Amino acid sequence: MTRKTINNRLDIADKNFKKLSIQVSLNGLSFCVADTVVQKLLLSDSVDFVEEKNPMLVLDELKILFQVHQLNNMEFDEVVVVHRNTLFGLVPKSLFNADHLFEYLKFNTKVLGTDVLSYDIVENHELVNVYVPYMNINNYIYELFGEFTYMHNGTVLLQSLMNNQTQNQETICYVHVSKSQLDITVLDQRKLLLYNSFLYSTKEDFAYYLLFVLEQLELDPKTASVKLFGSIEEDDPIFQLCFSYIQNISIFAPSSPQLIKLGEPETTSVDFTLINTI
Repeated sequence: MTRKTINNRLDIADKNFKKLSIQVSLNGLSFCVADTVVQKLLLSDSVDFVEEKNPMLVLDELKILFQVHQLNNMEFDEVVVVHRNTLFGLVPKSLFNADHLFEYLKFNTKVLGTDVLSYDIVENHELVNVYVPYMNINNYIYELFGEFTYMHNGTVLLQSLMNNQTQNQETICYVHVSKSQLDITVLDQRKLLLYNSFLYSTKEDFAYYLLFVLEQLELDPKTASVKLFGSIEEDDPIFQLCFSYIQNISIFAPSSPQLIKLGEPETTSVDFTLINTI
């Protein structure tokens, strides 16, 4: 298990507006606390699991993480939970019916009869993201903090990337990289051509999924613009392998909320999805 922490003192008595954002996946956890009035990131931590865990064990790890930082004893003005998984499907808003959530997922996602389904409206883009949240996590957060907001990580990614895609005139393939999962968003200006997520174990898996997406969209690897961001650097073996196939590939630094950087590591180490819920 690996961890990255921003160690800043969080003053519980401070009356400024505090927002807690939590990202949950079967491969790890992360959270950040921000004062959104003075634009300060107060506290951040992340934990990567050595092996994928089931939702019950993830809840145990979340409780430990909260105890370490005493989050379960704090009060927040707003709490957001982001569920990160591949159990989702996008539906055009014009065709969406909230009574048929199971129908949207049953053909491309393993949905159990006991699963509770939910959906997010992708604001300003006429899309609905239908997904499976981790309800045991939601129940725990509600017990601690009362009313809160939850959403799928794909919703945050799509809104963040599409809302900032105003200057680019070319088709761009954005790849958000995290441990064991890559999220691929292909935009033609602000028009969404594709959004999908894949689980990977090796750099070869990663390259295969990326090249497969380019092939399906008939984008030439020699000319297609591919931008990677998240847990990836140019000296990463994944990047080096992809670079051998894709000529116009680069590390991308997407815009994020302008929080004041405090402590080490800086806010650039906080997950893109998580920081964009602030």
